[in-house]
Amino acid sequence: MSVPSDSVLATRRGVLTLGLLCTVQFLDIVDSSIMNVALPSIRRDLGFSQQNLQWVLSGYVVTYGGFLLLGGRAADVLGRRRVLVAGTTVFAVCSLAGGLATHSGTLIAARVAQGIGAALMAPAGLSILTTTFTTGRDRTRALGVWGAMSGLGAAVGVFLGGVLSQGPGWRWVLFVNIPVCVLVGAAAFRLVSAERARGPRAGFDAGGAILVTGGMLLGLYALVKAPDAGWVTAHTIGELACAAVLLAAFAANERRVRDPLFPFTLFRVPGLAAADATQLLAFAGFLSMFFFLTLYMQNVLGYSPIRGGAAYLPVTAGIMLAAGVSTQLVGRLGTRPIITGGALIAAGGMYYLSRVPVHGSYLTDLLPGLLIMSVGLGAVFVTVTTAANAGVPADQAGLAAGLLNTSLQLGSALGLAVFSALATARTHHLLAGHTAPQQALASGLARALLAGSLSVLAAALIALRAPNIRPQAAHPAPAPDAGTRRLLRPAAEPAE
Repeated sequence: MSVPSDSVLATRRGVLTLGLLCTVQFLDIVDSSIMNVALPSIRRDLGFSQQNLQWVLSGYVVTYGGFLLLGGRAADVLGRRRVLVAGTTVFAVCSLAGGLATHSGTLIAARVAQGIGAALMAPAGLSILTTTFTTGRDRTRALGVWGAMSGLGAAVGVFLGGVLSQGPGWRWVLFVNIPVCVLVGAAAFRLVSAERARGPRAGFDAGGAILVTGGMLLGLYALVKAPDAGWVTAHTIGELACAAVLLAAFAANERRVRDPLFPFTLFRVPGLAAADATQLLAFAGFLSMFFFLTLYMQNVLGYSPIRGGAAYLPVTAGIMLAAGVSTQLVGRLGTRPIITGGALIAAGGMYYLSRVPVHGSYLTDLLPGLLIMSVGLGAVFVTVTTAANAGVPADQAGLAAGLLNTSLQLGSALGLAVFSALATARTHHLLAGHTAPQQALASGLARALLAGSLSVLAAALIALRAPNIRPQAAHPAPAPDAGTRRLLRPAAEPAE
């Protein structure tokens, strides 16, 4: 069967462009998980307190999630390549600063600023993808590969973190980003055409940007701090209430301004709201699973960082297999059955993992659940990405990408906060009853894994009620302007 002549993926430039954009997503997600197993070494070298150590992870997550909507809109207004390169530059500089850090405050500041770079990179990259690969088959395959990067990044990040921290040292967990960022920046100038800024910059909704970014940052900060500060303390309740007020003010602002940062008409795109909600709940379960299972392997089973990271290698195979199959099936079956089935399979695998004993075996207690979960994980992320981008207008592609990535980061922060509280409460309850410390810890982590499986099950229920999107039948996005047509044109096509 011949490939259609208008297929961008049939060209070398198209393949390289997809590789570039998937590298962007992989890099952003890897840095959400790669630091996990390096934390003990970081604490020893830089003298972190236990309370402040969490901000090596949380500082990145808070700013990444908090600035995503702003980053997505900036890509639409200022130009996608411009924002992608700017974000990559910030990411690289902060990786260097963090790797060279000699005290805890410098490393935390670098990670916080690194999250801002990621918040610019991710929506710009995804919006370039959706406006480059516009035909049904091209878009389905490209979004399938992109979606698989989320799951792969989370799994591979833990492995790479173990190898680097136990090998050349934890600083290389950050230094390794620098050559990749240089490659991404150079390839962006080579493969992605520049765009003119879309519309007058004076029309940019600065008030909306301040309100939504402030609300997201404060909300994520409160969720991250809640397990330590307490969920029902005045501090936590006040922060969450202030975040809600800021987001409500943002919604009111968007309804009255002429050029809103976030046009709520975007939710009229079939399947977008359900896909974002599904991703939020699914990633709350998935990312927390990697976190708690890593703690179980290292603190209960006594695995080294490399051995704990290597335990996730079979997950990458399962994700890649499921991603390939789901990409082939989504055009025939639509998104709903694949998301629902994938989430149910993943929830079953995570339930299996939630039964881990204190004297567990990798082959019998971990590997089966990891393999089952990975198949469902690959199917969910591939298809959710497709559903969230089908029918999105080209001039709002960056915003839709930012919204999808926001749901991912918000789900991650929410899952870690809530499930950590459950694990801690269970462990402390058992310790108060004079249960052996290892048994109490294993039981607490198992409780968190069980809650994660229920979160993924809830994602399946939402997907069950979502519209069934068939990508090849979706209406094409509105015709882009001349600048975007130059962006989409293969290298061999003459310019106008």
